[in-house]
Amino acid sequence: MKGLLVRRYDAAVSEIIDDLTWRGLIAVSTDLDDLRKALDAGVVTFYGGFDPTAPGLHIGNLVLLLTMRRFQQAGHRPIGLVGGATGLIGDPSGKSVERVLNSRDIVAGWVERIRAEVAQYLDFAPGPSGAIIASNLDWTEDLSALDFLRDIGKHFPVNQMLSREVVRARLEAGGITYTEFSYQILQANDYLELHRRHGCSLQIGGSDQWGNLVSGVDLIRRVTGDSVHALATPLITKPDGTKYGKTEGEAVWLSPELMTPYAFYQFWVNRTDAEMPGLLRVFSLRARAEIEELEREIEQRPAARLAQRLLAEEMTNLVHGPEELAKVQAASQALFGQGDLAALDEATLAAAVAAVPVAAIPAPAGGAALPTVADLMAASGIVASKSAARRAIAEGGAYLNNAKVTAEDAVPAESDLLHGRYLILRRGKRTVGAVAVDPSPT
Repeated sequence: MKGLLVRRYDAAVSEIIDDLTWRGLIAVSTDLDDLRKALDAGVVTFYGGFDPTAPGLHIGNLVLLLTMRRFQQAGHRPIGLVGGATGLIGDPSGKSVERVLNSRDIVAGWVERIRAEVAQYLDFAPGPSGAIIASNLDWTEDLSALDFLRDIGKHFPVNQMLSREVVRARLEAGGITYTEFSYQILQANDYLELHRRHGCSLQIGGSDQWGNLVSGVDLIRRVTGDSVHALATPLITKPDGTKYGKTEGEAVWLSPELMTPYAFYQFWVNRTDAEMPGLLRVFSLRARAEIEELEREIEQRPAARLAQRLLAEEMTNLVHGPEELAKVQAASQALFGQGDLAALDEATLAAAVAAVPVAAIPAPAGGAALPTVADLMAASGIVASKSAARRAIAEGGAYLNNAKVTAEDAVPAESDLLHGRYLILRRGKRTVGAVAVDPSPT
């Protein structure tokens, strides 16, 4: 578990509900008083599901993972369920049109990748609260159509299925296939199977999953007579109401192969003050008193951006580990003249370059010189024109690889190229750009 500090709750375990309520992490639930009683009575086994409908998890999934982590810290046992079966179907929630089905091979690869990502945030140490990882393909792959209809489908009144919000929305938008219509039955069966196999009595998911969650609660009641619980977290949105995550086309991925640790760190650093109270409560593992102190800090000293920096450090450490955090912090400092650019490894430097305006230029042919610093400053966009670049140089406000440029006609030497292809340009203290030289001469 990279960068994950295990912290147990000192108070009664039912206070996890109070903590989640304060953090704004309970959108809707079945009987909350009954859930409190169950949490007080002993270890509750619960699960959260993750469908492999993308090559990795994003910060929307991180909300669920950290909620599961909080329950485990309170002494309860999590099951991370990867949808090896449901990922072949696709959840219609949040979709206005039918999902394009991925091949079995693609889904199988994503299952293994997501299984590893989910495991990173749970504690598998032996004991009553030790985590479990499962795939719903284990009990679905050999389930025949007849058994599915006889043993499971008979418990689902069609009028009740049609009343689900996601189904109504899809019908109004033009229709829904039987494949996606049946998704809620498959997810409900997952809850039933986990209840039978592991005594699971709580399912946690996003609020867009609420219909599927209560379908599972209802199926268990109909089949076994047992009363179980469901709890939904809200979808995390920006102050303007738009969502963070893949559905808005600006995915904030947890995998370093899909989003560099540097870009991940910068995502948190660049949040506005208005976003920070909600993000701190949802994502930070800090105690309530610490978060409330940071909220006061935002009001009293907004220019310091302390909350953004601390949350960026905490989340990068959690997701990518302390070594990557140290690298991105070094890159962030070096980019603005507070560290050694030459000490950055190539991958970290490349990620930092990708986060600023970049001028891509061909390698000079036949031993020719690189363009002047003024030309490169203008090409990168950190100044409006070459004349503005020359003025910045004359005024002492132009830097190449953090060294002040003193001559208006200065030309970078080949030895200035970091890792053989990058130059970092800066105007003043905060305006940074870069040059990336094509390694192949024209």
